[in-house]
Amino acid sequence: MSLQLASIHIHPIKSLGGFGMNEALITDRGLQHDRRWMLVDQDGRFLSQRELPAMACLHTEPAEHGFQVRDVRGGDPLDLPWELQEGRRCLVQVWADEVRVLEAEPYTSWFALRLGAPVRLVYMPHASLRPTDPAYAKAITSLSDGFPYLILSQASLNDLNERMAPEDRVPMDRFRPNLVIGGGAAYQEDQWRRVLIGDAGFEVVKPCARCVITTTNQRTGLRGREPLATLAQYRRRAGDPSKVDFGMNAIATSGEQVRVGDAVRVITAVG
Repeated sequence: MSLQLASIHIHPIKSLGGFGMNEALITDRGLQHDRRWMLVDQDGRFLSQRELPAMACLHTEPAEHGFQVRDVRGGDPLDLPWELQEGRRCLVQVWADEVRVLEAEPYTSWFALRLGAPVRLVYMPHASLRPTDPAYAKAITSLSDGFPYLILSQASLNDLNERMAPEDRVPMDRFRPNLVIGGGAAYQEDQWRRVLIGDAGFEVVKPCARCVITTTNQRTGLRGREPLATLAQYRRRAGDPSKVDFGMNAIATSGEQVRVGDAVRVITAVG
């Protein structure tokens, strides 16, 4: 069975639109530049499309000296550096974790205006270390929900879309993966434990439970019932049916880089 890396996705700002890359550097907290920026409320709690679906309308793309954020509904874009060098140090909350960040005050008004909410933009510097849940992996992550990498097979999305009416079918960006695998069978990633992508090694540690973000159109911010309603019919987690799984969280164990087209080899699988 021939497997290859079909696409690579970076999301510089948590819960905003990301972009594809032909190659990306591996770091211990995720792909380089992935989810190092984040929007928070006035109390320092992270914000996502769960609370502000209009965040789906803010998309990012690489620029000459960093990246650019644009509102697909119109207006001038915003240029941001990959890394913030200075800013007020503060603590913010991502789920149950307290994370040390730098506040990017000069850029905050752009986001507040477009989202119609009193948001703040923050950046996670290299010195800030956020551990993953030790019950699953002893590693660190960025400002992701919980783990540094999310792996999903194109065959899994194809199977899901075949179960839905044509007008309800969704693109891969609804699930915000980092690494999309081409070839093989639907939900093959459920059984993986260790995998090589090119020369990079990954340990697959935990299923990814999906939320209302998957039902949010990533161009308009409008919500429907799908694909979560269909996933709930056949992807409820054994032992915890309140969770609906699609894709697998992972950590990197070796390697420096991944490239689209890299061969994928399963080293260890369940059973």
